[in-house]
Amino acid sequence: MSTPSLPTAKPEEVGLSSSRLGKLSEVLRAQVERGHIPGAVAIVSRNGKLAYHESFGVRDPNGREPMPKDAIFRIYSMSKAIVSVATMMLWEEGKFLLNEPVSKYIPTFAGQTVLVQRDGTTDHVAVDREATIQDLLRHTSGLTYEFRGTGPVHKAYMDAKVYRRSQTNADQAEILGKLPLLHQPGARWEYSRSTDVLGRLVEVISGQSLGAFLDERVLKPLGMSDSGFSVPEAHQGRIAEAFAKDPEGGTDVQLIEVRQKPSFESGGGGMVATTLDYARFLQMMLNGGVLDGTRLLARPTVALMTSDHLGPVTGAADLLPPGYGFGLGFAVRTQAGIASMPGAVGQYYWGGAAGTTFWVDPVERLYAVLMIQAPVQREFYRVMFRDMVYSAIAD
Repeated sequence: MSTPSLPTAKPEEVGLSSSRLGKLSEVLRAQVERGHIPGAVAIVSRNGKLAYHESFGVRDPNGREPMPKDAIFRIYSMSKAIVSVATMMLWEEGKFLLNEPVSKYIPTFAGQTVLVQRDGTTDHVAVDREATIQDLLRHTSGLTYEFRGTGPVHKAYMDAKVYRRSQTNADQAEILGKLPLLHQPGARWEYSRSTDVLGRLVEVISGQSLGAFLDERVLKPLGMSDSGFSVPEAHQGRIAEAFAKDPEGGTDVQLIEVRQKPSFESGGGGMVATTLDYARFLQMMLNGGVLDGTRLLARPTVALMTSDHLGPVTGAADLLPPGYGFGLGFAVRTQAGIASMPGAVGQYYWGGAAGTTFWVDPVERLYAVLMIQAPVQREFYRVMFRDMVYSAIAD
C-alpha cells in the first residue's frame, strides 16, 4: 500500500516563487555534486497544497540509483513529534493528567535524586518535586542524553547502557528511573530521553507496544504507510543511506539498523518515514489535528502542544536557539526577531540526528520537510533550507 498523495499546486498558485524554489534546487544539486551529501528529498507545502516535491542525488552512495521521492529515511528525533501526538491522544481520552507524576504510571520514577557536585564532592539530593508527564513532553524532567556531556550523570548513563537495541521500552524506563537526574525537574530545559519514557508511558496506558499503538492510532489513520520502527524486506530497496565516512572529517558514519524489527522501539529516535509520510503528519497538525476527515487531536490540543511551555526556563542553547521556547514535543518560536532564522511567532519545528528536519508556520500556512542522511552536515542544511524556503514566499 502506497502513501496517499496530497493536493498539489504550482508555486505561484499558493504565493510561492518557482524561480526562487529553483534556486533551492540548484543549491541542493550542487551540494550533491561536490560530495557534501549523497542525496535529499524536499517538500514545501502552502495553503494545504504541495508546491515543491523534489529529489536529488542518489539513494545509496555505494550505487548509482537516483534518489526516489519515496525513499525511506531514518528520522531519529523527528520520531518525538509523532510520539508526543500519540501521548496527547491518550490525554484527550482522560487517561492521565499532564501534571501527574511519571511515577504514577512508571513506579521506578518515584524517589529520584539529583546529582550535585559541591567542593569536589558529589551528593545525591532529593527532588523538590517529582517529574510530571508535562516535564517529559517539554524536556524539563531532569533526564538527559548520555552523549550530551561528560559529567557523572552522563557517565552513569553510559555505564548503565541506557541505549541498547536488545532491551525493551520497559527495560530502559526501569533503568532511567533509577539513575540520578542532571537537574531538578522543571528547573532547566535539557534535551533528553524523556520521549523514550513517553513511549513507555503510551505502552503502560494503552496496553499495547508503542509500535502497535502508533500503527493503529496514528500511522494507518494518516496513511503513513512507510513509517514505523523498521522497514519490511519488500521495501528495503528504498532505504536512503549515508556516506560510509563523513566527507568533512573522515570519521566513520554509522546509522541505526532498520532492516530488522527492534526490541527497543525508541520513541525519541527510532522511527523511519518517507518525506511524503511526514508531510501528511504535518498537514494534520497544520489543519488543527485532522486530515482527510480523520481527526487525531482537537484543535485546542494542537494549540496547547505548539505553545511555549518553558516561560523563563532556559538551557541547552545549542539546540534551542534564542527566540524559541519549547512546547509539548516541538520547539516553538516566541519572538519575531533574535533568532538568526526567519519565521513567524508560533512557528514550530524539530529535526533528526541524521539530517532530517521540518517546520510548520501557521501564520504563513506553510510547512516544509527536508530529508537527508548526513549527520555532520545537518545543522547547515536545516538553516539553509529554512532560509531559502522563506525567501521563496512571494505574496
